[in-house]
Amino acid sequence: MTSPAGEAIRPEAPDHHQSEPATEIAPKQQAATIRLHLWLETTEGVFFGTGRALLLVKIEQYGSLKKAAEDLGMSYRAAWGKIRKTEEVLGVRLIAQKGCKKGGHRLTEHGELLKEKYLMWFQDVEQWALRRARELFSWPVRSFEEKAPDKTPQNFIALWLSLPLLAALVETVV
Repeated sequence: MTSPAGEAIRPEAPDHHQSEPATEIAPKQQAATIRLHLWLETTEGVFFGTGRALLLVKIEQYGSLKKAAEDLGMSYRAAWGKIRKTEEVLGVRLIAQKGCKKGGHRLTEHGELLKEKYLMWFQDVEQWALRRARELFSWPVRSFEEKAPDKTPQNFIALWLSLPLLAALVETVV
């Protein structure tokens, strides 16, 4: 078929996916899981997010910035730089050396407070998102925490980072 100007006209292909007006969307899987990525930033960039919260959790767990960095697959220098950037933005120390130079690190009161408040904020936002998703969508929706067998903050964040795409995202913004 050609147009009056002699150009070829292709007939419009029928839309096989939409035979009636859409009122509901049904997933192919049984349940959807809420996933969130939250961070805090200034005009100079990110200064705290899930990756840095996990770094603080690991420092607390191991008593060592070096071991925390190794466990997260990052260099000591990168981990130290991320901690220092957050400390500069906030104007407080998040970690301190334990005793002698090789004694490891511990969280300061400010580091502990920031870690705890971030985890509370994350869980509050996730709960709101979960309630809202359940209102809007017709299929079952669950939190990521509901999938986790151990709901400690360390495991909650570690499980959150277990998906390769999210782990890659954290590496770019941590």
